[in-house]
Amino acid sequence: GRAMEKLSVINLVDLAGSEKAGQTGASGQRLKDGCAINQSLSSLGNCISVLADKAMGKGKNTVVPYRDSNLTRILQNALGGNSKTIMICAISPASMNYEESVSTLRYADRAKKIQNKAVINESPQDKVIRELK
Repeated sequence: GRAMEKLSVINLVDLAGSEKAGQTGASGQRLKDGCAINQSLSSLGNCISVLADKAMGKGKNTVVPYRDSNLTRILQNALGGNSKTIMICAISPASMNYEESVSTLRYADRAKKIQNKAVINESPQDKVIRELK
């Protein structure tokens, strides 16, 4: 009489804001917010690098620094957990944004090296019942 339930979680995160402070002309509170965003993106990049190294067989005993920022704590399951993760990067074709576009592509290249194996989480009792059916 038990119904099988499946649960999914989706995280949609806009990682915009990695522009250089000099180019945006931000000051005051916007400058502080931009610095905090860049710090979170840097922490996320560190986590991605460690996870990519682990996937490639390097740094097996290295601890992934998820606790460095709130962003990495929120995305912990999406990055190194039991999940499927997709990253979409937007770059500019303009020559004045060349450095930022290359940086974004390097970021995405590191992220694509992470390998997760997603499996369906189910209780052992439900698994036995399913297999017997």
